[in-house]
Amino acid sequence: MSNVLRQTFSWHAGPPAWGPAVVAGLGCALPLLLGLFSAHPGFLWASAGAFQAAQANPLHRLGMLRMLMLCGLGACSAGLGFWSASHPYTSFMIFAAFGFLLAWLQRFGSEAGKLGIGLAICLCLGQGQQGLGTLNNPYAIAMLFILGGLWVMLLAFGLRGMHGLRMWPYMPRFISIFKVLKRHAKRLPQQKWRLHALGCTLAFALSGLIVNLAELHRGYWLTLTVVTTLQLDFQGSLVRAVQSILASFGAAALLLLLGHSLQNPALMVATLLPLIALSRALQANHYGLFVLQTTVCFVLLAESLANDWQLPQVRLLNSLIGVALALLVALLIYGLEHWLQHRQLLRKPRTTSPTAPD
Repeated sequence: MSNVLRQTFSWHAGPPAWGPAVVAGLGCALPLLLGLFSAHPGFLWASAGAFQAAQANPLHRLGMLRMLMLCGLGACSAGLGFWSASHPYTSFMIFAAFGFLLAWLQRFGSEAGKLGIGLAICLCLGQGQQGLGTLNNPYAIAMLFILGGLWVMLLAFGLRGMHGLRMWPYMPRFISIFKVLKRHAKRLPQQKWRLHALGCTLAFALSGLIVNLAELHRGYWLTLTVVTTLQLDFQGSLVRAVQSILASFGAAALLLLLGHSLQNPALMVATLLPLIALSRALQANHYGLFVLQTTVCFVLLAESLANDWQLPQVRLLNSLIGVALALLVALLIYGLEHWLQHRQLLRKPRTTSPTAPD
């Protein structure tokens, strides 16, 4: 209980980041308002790219470089998800690769894990949005995503100018960064990481395959429910994994309640913009809370112009399937881990105590 309270009160470390919050709010406001007035789904991808790029703090030394990396890699992930939505086996392989990539990045710490979860969310949105609008070209989706990120980067340049900072910081020494990441990765036991990588790969690949084969409407409610449970901290603890699964389902239920109560794109946008700014100002420091916070904002962005909130059954069913799949994989990995531990104990040679002298 004390650990839960400590994580709750350590949601945000330091003072609120109001500068990046303004950048995030203005960056998402322009494409959302254009999409609201024109009803064109392409502006939703621009708002998603703006929010993805706004996750980096432009006032930090490597903030602009990280913003550019988030924008480019997020666009590639969204385009890949949209392209693979009509090919079941391709979707299975891409989701498996991204599941392994997420586990591999989590191995290097929370900041690298935040990059992986952002790319996985973009992949889920890309696959789930296929067929919902008039856009049928993954290259167009990637370009719209990049345009939203570039709009946020333009605002970020203005913020850096207001603080008297260089428009583009000096390039870091990547060899030093890789050495630090390598030292961090060596602290993690190999068996624990391999089991976590197996669980992430299997759960994410199966979620993408189920959405594709069943042709689920708004299937990203399933894949996002699964991806929010793939956390390295929960590996080896079935209780914490179940708590994470229930928390993901609870967040999905709250989102359904919010959307069903509003049922108006204008009200949704008016509610979403202050929420995005507040979320960026008080960005979660804890990795698990950051995953939940970011996923909620991405889902609201994708659903901000939806007109079918009066039919929540599809979204609820997708979330329930995601909960069942995540629980099944968690039980499988938990049983495999205990079987390997039992096998290691049996392989250990028995030590015989020395006999007492006559």
